[in-house]
Amino acid sequence: MEIRIGKRKIGLAHPVFIVAEMSGNHNQSYQQALKIIDAAAASGADAIKLQTYTPDTLTIKSNKKWFRIGGKGPWSGQTLYELYQKSYTPWEWQPKLKKYAEKKGLIFFSAPFDGTAVSFLEKMKVQLYKIAGYEMADIPLLKIIAKTKKPIIMSAAMATSAEVALSVKTLRKFGAKQLAVLHCVNAYPALPEDMNIKTIPDIIKRFNVISGISDHSLNNVAAVASVALGGSIIEKHLTLSRQDHGPDAAFSLEPGEFKNLVQTVRDLEKALGKVSYGAGVRELPNLIFRRSLFAVKDIKKGEPLTKENVRSIRPGHGLAPKHYKEVIGKRAAADIEQGTPLDKKHYYGK
Repeated sequence: MEIRIGKRKIGLAHPVFIVAEMSGNHNQSYQQALKIIDAAAASGADAIKLQTYTPDTLTIKSNKKWFRIGGKGPWSGQTLYELYQKSYTPWEWQPKLKKYAEKKGLIFFSAPFDGTAVSFLEKMKVQLYKIAGYEMADIPLLKIIAKTKKPIIMSAAMATSAEVALSVKTLRKFGAKQLAVLHCVNAYPALPEDMNIKTIPDIIKRFNVISGISDHSLNNVAAVASVALGGSIIEKHLTLSRQDHGPDAAFSLEPGEFKNLVQTVRDLEKALGKVSYGAGVRELPNLIFRRSLFAVKDIKKGEPLTKENVRSIRPGHGLAPKHYKEVIGKRAAADIEQGTPLDKKHYYGK
C-alpha cells in the first residue's frame, strides 16, 4: 500500500510523511501565515495543511445554547460562529499560500468542509485532500471528495470501527484509490492516557489502509511512538508561539519543537531499519572481543588437550567455544605455546 503525491511516496516502505497543520494559528494575519509556512519548511516538514471553510459554510450565526461551546477547553464560552470567524483561513489567501509553500518545497493541501470548498480546491489543483475528524461521518461530503479521485488522508476521531468501515467503503466506492486513515483523539490538548496509539496497527490490518496519527497532544511521545507501530503519517499543529494565543495555539508545537519532532522521527526511521541478524558493518571490528579457544599453558607435541591447558577466553582469534567439547581429549599435533589461538591444525585424534 502506498500513496503517491508527485514524486513523494507515502507508506511503510517510505519515509514518514510529516504534516504541519496551520489551522487558525495565523490569527487572521497573512504575513503570519507566510511565517508559519517558513517555519514548517525550516523544520523539515513534508507538507503544510490548511482548512477550507467559512463560518457560514460550517454553521449559522446564533446565540442559542446549542451553538455555544461549553466546558473548560480553549474555545469555551464562544459561539461556533465566533470561533470560526477567528480561525478560518480567508479563501483569497489560499492560492497565494499554495504557491508560496510549493516554492519552499512543501506539499500544500487542505481539508474542505463542504462541496463549495472542494470545488474551490479543485480549481487550485491541490494534489490531495484531508478529511477532518469531525467530518469523517459526513457521507455526502465524502462522496464529493472521493469523486475527485485524489489521494485522501482521513482522521478517524471519535469514530467507531463501524463508522470508519462505512467511511472507507464510501470513499472507495466513489473513486478514492489511495487512502490513509489516521488515528486521532479530539481532545485539546490530548493527554498521554487518551492516546491509545495501539489502534494504529489495528487500523492498518482492519481496513487495509495506510495509517498514522493526527496528534493534539503537547509533546512528541505519541507521534514518535506511532512510527514504531507502523504509522506512515504524522500531523501536528504548528504555531509561531503559543503566546500568540491563536485558536489552536494551546495544543500546537512551536517551530523548535516541530523541528525536534522531525529530527527525532528521521533518527527513529534509521534505528528501525530492517530485520537484521549478525554483525553490522560498524560491529565487525568488535567480533574479536568474543571468546575463543586458546592454549593457556605450553603444550608439547602428542600431549593431550585438557581443561587445564585449553580455555575459552577473550579475544576471538581462535576456534569458537562451541568446539570446546570436540577439542578436549585430542592430542597436540605440534608444540603449542601458551597464548596461541587454537585451530584445527593444532590437534589430532578421535
